[in-house]
Amino acid sequence: MRLFFVLALPAMLSGACTPFIPIRDAFSTSAAIPTGNIPPEFAEFNRYDPQVNAIVSDQMCATPYILETEKSLRATPGEFVSWSGRCEQYEIRLDNLAEHFSP
Repeated sequence: MRLFFVLALPAMLSGACTPFIPIRDAFSTSAAIPTGNIPPEFAEFNRYDPQVNAIVSDQMCATPYILETEKSLRATPGEFVSWSGRCEQYEIRLDNLAEHFSP
């Protein structure tokens, strides 16, 4: 029993000495949506595709993206759509154990 305390005490103290590092794991993406008549000079300059948010989110996250908020802002011409969310945390559970250890 004493040996356990001798080995466990340094491990507990070293874990208690590590500082808390706050990590902001949320990120936002935005895209333009055409509404109404858009002048040709704006159509050439802007690439209107609201599905850009989903593509960027899939490229940023190794795990599925969790959408938290979706904001729509009026713009001239068109509209901006902004997504804010985070990547799902990576965790190993008994029900998905085979996914993590299979090639």
